[in-house]
Amino acid sequence: MSTDDTLLDLPDTVPARMVNEFVYCPRLAYLEWVQGDFQDNADTVEGRFRHRVVDQERGTLPEAGEAEADGQHIHARSVWLSAAGEQLTARMDLLEGEGSQVTPVDYKRGSVPDTPERSWEPDRVQLCAQGLVLRANGYTCAGGVLYYAESKTRVPVAFDEALVARTREAVRGLRGLATAGRIPPPLRDSPKCPRCSLVSLCLPDETNFLAAGAGAPDTVDTADDERVRRLLPARDDALPLYVQAQGARVSKSGEVFEIWLRDQRLNQARIFETSQIALFGGVQITTQALSEALDRGIPVTFFSTGGWFRGLAHGMTHKNVELRLAQYQAASEPARALRLAAAMVAAKIRNCRTLLMRNHPAPPAAVVEALQRLGRAAGEAGSAVGLLGVEAMAAKHYFSAFDGLLKRRGEAADGWRFDFHGRNRRPPRDPVNALLSYAYALLAKELTVTALAVGFDPFLGFFHRPRYGRPSLALDLMEEFRPLVADSTVLNVINNGVLVAADFIRRGPAVAMKPEARAKFLRAYESRLETLVTHPVFGYRISYRRILEVQVRLLGRALAGEIPEYPAFTTR
Repeated sequence: MSTDDTLLDLPDTVPARMVNEFVYCPRLAYLEWVQGDFQDNADTVEGRFRHRVVDQERGTLPEAGEAEADGQHIHARSVWLSAAGEQLTARMDLLEGEGSQVTPVDYKRGSVPDTPERSWEPDRVQLCAQGLVLRANGYTCAGGVLYYAESKTRVPVAFDEALVARTREAVRGLRGLATAGRIPPPLRDSPKCPRCSLVSLCLPDETNFLAAGAGAPDTVDTADDERVRRLLPARDDALPLYVQAQGARVSKSGEVFEIWLRDQRLNQARIFETSQIALFGGVQITTQALSEALDRGIPVTFFSTGGWFRGLAHGMTHKNVELRLAQYQAASEPARALRLAAAMVAAKIRNCRTLLMRNHPAPPAAVVEALQRLGRAAGEAGSAVGLLGVEAMAAKHYFSAFDGLLKRRGEAADGWRFDFHGRNRRPPRDPVNALLSYAYALLAKELTVTALAVGFDPFLGFFHRPRYGRPSLALDLMEEFRPLVADSTVLNVINNGVLVAADFIRRGPAVAMKPEARAKFLRAYESRLETLVTHPVFGYRISYRRILEVQVRLLGRALAGEIPEYPAFTTR
């Protein structure tokens, strides 16, 4: 998607750190500076730790004329200056000098590299950018120092004409890149990618693979047959925090979230290991805990006591306006929206058929054949109305055979059994439908949070049309995962005896889970999301939770024109 100057109002100055990123990888700089994407890895966390001293503002820096007159010694930490003429701004770790002659010292996490210059070009350019800012503010600055913390070594860098020219060229290049409004292509098989903290946002190998037209789903059985490098972790380190004890409150103490019920502490979770907070019914959260969650980008989701997804609180909306503009444009073009919706619905139908074939003791031939035919019809649908009809017919066939997937019926004192006679909801009138509705609400929450994290507007979809308060895009994205995550979890808790009929209560015509049953279901649901599965396109093994994020980001790549089409997820 191209963007002109009227759509992208660039700031007057470029941060020196972003110039470093641009020289290292233009795509990385674009993701961070233009789209506002960032996430930590072990290297960035360690780098912040090593910077903890120099990030504290200490010492003074007199104005250039005053410093020259007094000839005073300069030792100042974390100094922020800008230079409009150079279109640069920089926060310098340390400034040393006498009078108006100053030397910037930039702290680096690693050891001195084995290169002729004993430093990397991006680091030299960043240091030179600081020197240009100092010069523009009247100071004399002939060179700087790179301090490598691991080897405790200072490497001097002279600001010669060649380095100054390279730095100014990089500044112009970064501003031109941002003004063009088109993300650069990813690096190809680069050794830089594995250590990059943004690799799971960038998806370099996946994007290159699909852009080359090699993205048709195929059968990949093992990780030994990976088509692309698995650069992102197989599983997330951070996990959701679910709180459903009525009357409980979530508070913050140091680096942990604590769950209290009156004067009793029920549990706690370390903040950096928390990906989201899910509150059910009458659960409260303190202002301090909510503020911490918003500051750290941890969404707080709200459910009714019975599991209806009501909404969420999150920090400032994602900076990636380009993605939302592309989403709005695609949603406004009926043919394009239909192609995206058809891919998602067709994948859902194929996955429903796969679930039946795997788990039904005697899959009805007529249903299997109908789902195969309707999967093809969905991919070829000529209108949104036609696609809706195909999806409804496929759901009717699928749920007509769903009862055969239930292997442990059980029986409660009032005669309840896990029998299924068709889908019903709002409210569900039997235990199986209560479980399905609960699972779908959890999955809708998962995709809403993921869509927001990527930069989408979760309320504007391509298949589910906009409706007040409905996360239509999240409902679109969850279609292909309904049978694989939600329905599979329901079958697991029933067929393995995790839940029994006595775990449910009836309120009039409605049936709901007891609190203890919801806790057991949540554990089973989270376990399903953590299950490793082979990606049908890329061939590597990652968890379903990771796959959800990968698919949402691939949708963004398709909307941006980086890949020819959205590769919906299907399994064998």
